[in-house]
Amino acid sequence: MSKDPEEIAGWQRLDNWTTTSGRLRDGDIDKLAELGVRHVINLALSDSPGALPDEAEELAQRGIRYTHIPVPFDAPEEGHYATFLEALRNGDRPVHVHCIMNWRVSAFFYRYHCESGAMSPETARILMEMQWSPETSDSPHAATWANFITTGN
Repeated sequence: MSKDPEEIAGWQRLDNWTTTSGRLRDGDIDKLAELGVRHVINLALSDSPGALPDEAEELAQRGIRYTHIPVPFDAPEEGHYATFLEALRNGDRPVHVHCIMNWRVSAFFYRYHCESGAMSPETARILMEMQWSPETSDSPHAATWANFITTGN
């Protein structure tokens, strides 16, 4: 297995089969392919600042499955989360999940880890807060996210 490409923005390894990050840049898809990533889930909007143009096509050229779940940062919904769960459960492994800052992703995984019992809420929170914390963020949408991550708890 190749060394984790920690130069990818917001890089985080959750376990042997799951990595996350912020936005992907030119060259990052090659690094994911070198790691053996078989599935990429993107929670960012395709028109987000910094979004990688033609991400789906670049992944397809390398034989990597792609699932795009555009989650507006100001309005995450239960439907987005349900689609995320389905993609996570039914996708190939290893999987890489990203957005622009790894804020959406870290919040989704916090909730997933708590609801599934895969981690204690304390451990899941430590992982999430390595990227951000909705409760302490100065984002105008922080309260929306704080509510979102506790909806299923």
